Amino acid sequence: MIKFQISLFKFLTIFTLILLVGPIQVSSKCTCESQEEDGSISEALKYKLVSIASILLASALGVSLPFLVKRFRFLNPEKDIYFLIKAFAAGIILATGFVHVLPDAYQSLNSPCLSENPWGKFPFTGFVAMVSAIGTLLMEAFATGYRKRSDLRKAQPLDADEEESDEAHAGHVHGSISVLEKSNSSDLVRHRIISQVLELGIVVHSVIIGISLGTSESAKTIKPLVAALSFHQFFEGTGLGGCISQAKFSHRTVAIMVLFFSLTTPAGIAVGIGISKMYNVNSPTALIVQGLLLSASAGILIYMALVDLLAADFMSRKMLSNFRLQVGASFTLLLGACCMSLLAKWGES
Repeated sequence: MIKFQISLFKFLTIFTLILLVGPIQVSSKCTCESQEEDGSISEALKYKLVSIASILLASALGVSLPFLVKRFRFLNPEKDIYFLIKAFAAGIILATGFVHVLPDAYQSLNSPCLSENPWGKFPFTGFVAMVSAIGTLLMEAFATGYRKRSDLRKAQPLDADEEESDEAHAGHVHGSISVLEKSNSSDLVRHRIISQVLELGIVVHSVIIGISLGTSESAKTIKPLVAALSFHQFFEGTGLGGCISQAKFSHRTVAIMVLFFSLTTPAGIAVGIGISKMYNVNSPTALIVQGLLLSASAGILIYMALVDLLAADFMSRKMLSNFRLQVGASFTLLLGACCMSLLAKWGES
């Protein structure tokens, strides 16, 4: 299982590098007209540099926030407020998938720059999102199933020894402790898978929006995006940081994952600046690659928010037995979703 987690993390690293290098490879295939420049290039570059610093700071602060507040007792995982914060973060991630990523994917794959056949004949956006959600489900199920089967195989010799023991009561206590340890171990593995897959979905989106901003030569377009994307990355980072915190990784792994998220959008902007002269966001190849990746990212984010974050908490014994907590979590869920949805409108203005 450890090997599986390491390989997943390596895949995350390699995949991000491919995302950053990919636009350079497709930049020469431009058939649609490039976007019009609005204002001087030097002014646009100034806002791009400001956006790198602003988004880097907001991303780092957001993803680190769950670790910074862990010292406060009232934010203990057993406290009600912890469930409220998790619901707020889940609402943010859910709105990111539905309101930010999925519409962008649809816009890319339904661009007039693409041929009518096959892109206009089949809803590729929804199909790819569905497939990525199913793929996420299957990966989680098989990985968790593998861990449970492994624990059962290890437990069989121990159970046989306990049956032969004369101290039945002591054996019962030991067996109860063993079951509890297995349950905690399985939950920990699940949280680690969730945090890594969630980061994969977020990283895809972050790199693409970074490259899009970096290649834009319109200061009028970039200016409102600086603040909108800074808030976007802060809230999204808060949700991701909470999942990483639950996974209880080693300090080294936590640092890598935090840096990974913090640097992806600024790195995407830097790459976009470097290729802005030869990259056309309206070229068929760029639109197809961007649309398919965004669709897959949307499917992952929507699945993770609904199944792994919301369903797990809203159907828990603690939540179901506390009506006030249910109402509070529902409110913070809607609040998080509304806040992130408003940022989409802000980014368009």
